[in-house]
Amino acid sequence: MRIARFTTGDDPLFGIVEGDVDQLGIPSDDSIIVPLQGDPLYVGIHPTEQQVPLSQVRLLAPVLPRSKVVGIGRNYAAHAAEMGGDVPAEPLMFLKPNTSVVGPGDPVFYPRQSQEVHYEGELAVVIGRICRDVAPERVAEVIHGYTVANDVTARDLQRGDVQFTRAKGFDSFCPLGPWIETELDTSDLKVQTFLNGDVVQDGSTKDMVFDVAALVAYVSSVMTLLPGDVILTGTPSGVGPMNVGDEVEVSIAGIGSLTNKVVSRD
Repeated sequence: MRIARFTTGDDPLFGIVEGDVDQLGIPSDDSIIVPLQGDPLYVGIHPTEQQVPLSQVRLLAPVLPRSKVVGIGRNYAAHAAEMGGDVPAEPLMFLKPNTSVVGPGDPVFYPRQSQEVHYEGELAVVIGRICRDVAPERVAEVIHGYTVANDVTARDLQRGDVQFTRAKGFDSFCPLGPWIETELDTSDLKVQTFLNGDVVQDGSTKDMVFDVAALVAYVSSVMTLLPGDVILTGTPSGVGPMNVGDEVEVSIAGIGSLTNKVVSRD
């Protein structure tokens, strides 16, 4: 099931995206959205009798975390190597504020404080209920679904600050979308990033050092996870700079594509 958050010009709604999809999760031109009654994270899945053509809506970030976005660093060995570091013995966690979240088509603002902003295409896990100390074998019970993320990073600030808060916390530095896929085998999903149409990242979730179950179990052993919290699972190798005017598309098989353009922050 693909759950989107969208607007037709009025207040945002949630809805189920219906229609044929290709192998990358891209819906057909005649796909529709069936609006839901309320936020499915809190009231469950209650479809209305309405139908809206997907082509007539604007997709928004499929979830607005009320609490936090938890990032995972160096979770692909090749990416760890390209960053000059070793694979960590335990998941390397950092936080991005919920104010960094934007949706499909929203601009990524290039901050005045940085001269080196990078894209990082990633699989994102959306938590479905309050949980703590989740055993790996029970992780599926607490997951609402999966979406596509771009963990935008001011790399020069990351190097200078040593820790990650400022480098990853700017407004617009966590694009999410296009929707949440609730039923997905994450063991071997192609993760690709395109910069102005050219492939710059081409990896698979099978190469993650710590899989989804291990990550949710680990994070929940440290902090309570709330409905709508997001865990970014790390990025494959191939990260690099994006500049004002560039268009970045992150595509994950079985989910879909997330596209954002980089603009100047005046």
